[in-house]
Amino acid sequence: MKYVATFLVLFVSYIALAGIHVQELLLGAIVSAILTVILAKHVNYTIDYRFPVKLLVFIFAYLPLFVWQLVLSNLAVARIVLSPRIKKHLNPGFVKINTDLKGDFAKLTLANSITLTPGTLSVDIDGNDIYIHTVYIKGKTPEENRQNISAKFEKVLGVVFK
Repeated sequence: MKYVATFLVLFVSYIALAGIHVQELLLGAIVSAILTVILAKHVNYTIDYRFPVKLLVFIFAYLPLFVWQLVLSNLAVARIVLSPRIKKHLNPGFVKINTDLKGDFAKLTLANSITLTPGTLSVDIDGNDIYIHTVYIKGKTPEENRQNISAKFEKVLGVVFK
C-alpha cells in the first residue's frame, strides 16, 4: 500500500506540473516508479480510515482559514509599509510559541503557515516550541503571542493531524 500511495502522489504531482501529454504521462510514470522504489523504503507513514475526513477538513477548513489570515496579514503589513510614521507601527522581535501539536509534520505545517503569512518568520522548532520573528509583537505574554500568531492555525491542524 505504501508503494502505491507513494507512486500516486509522485505521479499526480508530476502530471500537475508537466501537463497531460502522452510523452509526459509516460515519462511521469517512469520517473514516479523509479522514485517510488528509492523513496518508499525511507518514508514511514500509514494511511488510516480517517484520512478522507482529515483531507476534507484540511481542504475546506484549513485552506480557507490560511487564505483569510494571509489576506489579513498582507493588509497589516501594507498598512505598516505605507504609513508615514513607520516607526510608530513597528515593534519587531522574536517570540516563542509553545504548540500542542504532536508530530513533526504537524509542527512543520504550522511553522510554514506562519512563515508564509507576511510579517512573521518561523526561525526554529525546538521540541514543542517554535521561535518566530515578527515585525510587530502584539502580546505581552507568551499565551497572548500564541493567540495572536498561531492559535487559529493550531485549532484546525489539531483536527487534521490527530
